[in-house]
Amino acid sequence: MEKQETQPKEWSQKSWETLSKVRKNSPLIQCITNFVSMDLAANTLLAAGASPAMLHSFDEIPDFTPQVAALYINVGTLTASTLPAMKSAAEIAVKNGKPWVFDPVAAGCSSFRLRACLDLLLLKPTVVRGNGSEIIALSRASFGDTKGADSVHESMDALEAAKSLALKTGAVVAVTGAVDIVTDGKQVIGARNGVQMLQKITATGCSVTALISAFVAVDPTHAFEATVAALSVFGIAGELGMQDAKGPASLRVNLIDSLYGLDQESILQHAKISSLS
Repeated sequence: MEKQETQPKEWSQKSWETLSKVRKNSPLIQCITNFVSMDLAANTLLAAGASPAMLHSFDEIPDFTPQVAALYINVGTLTASTLPAMKSAAEIAVKNGKPWVFDPVAAGCSSFRLRACLDLLLLKPTVVRGNGSEIIALSRASFGDTKGADSVHESMDALEAAKSLALKTGAVVAVTGAVDIVTDGKQVIGARNGVQMLQKITATGCSVTALISAFVAVDPTHAFEATVAALSVFGIAGELGMQDAKGPASLRVNLIDSLYGLDQESILQHAKISSLS
């Protein structure tokens, strides 16, 4: 039987339903993330209704990680001493059937960082979320042509790289930018919500990956749809927050408030999700 394409209104409704599940279930999300993003990532999860645990200790992972609903790993402030905890947590999550989501921050900026990211990819993440340059670096397994954590490529520039990476790893791959794209290697969905000023707030990319983790946690058998929903919801919160923002600092506060207060009408009205396949 031929698979029917999900229509834009169905995507919008799915986004609302998944956010509602997060609010109802309050999934426990273990975040091994960078020191810059901890605050905003934790507050993003709390505003959405999830329960963040910023637990990094290698010694605690065997006891703690099996209890979580999902694991989020972010390599923004990667060191040789933090990498073993990331690998251990990912291995335990997979062993226990828990989804894990990977944010390969600045994957192409050094050979050490690239190798660490490629090693983590071997541990079967459920979702990989990065900017255009990060996804291209992972797909090509090469470093250089980068600007730290900032992307020098638009999301659409990385479309073929994202599809290739998804097919290689079996992960859902999301590339954020002016258009957020999500692919499993075959189908491609675009979410066009968000505002440019979010790029002026550190850790918004890290935080949307944390949100993806929460959405996947409550619907792990539909990681593709959950990823699209999370990107759309975060983008809508940014748009609504921008209405009264005077600059990046007030937008940061408004983003969290808007995410906390999102209702069904706002999502159905503002979601811009469509097929790019």
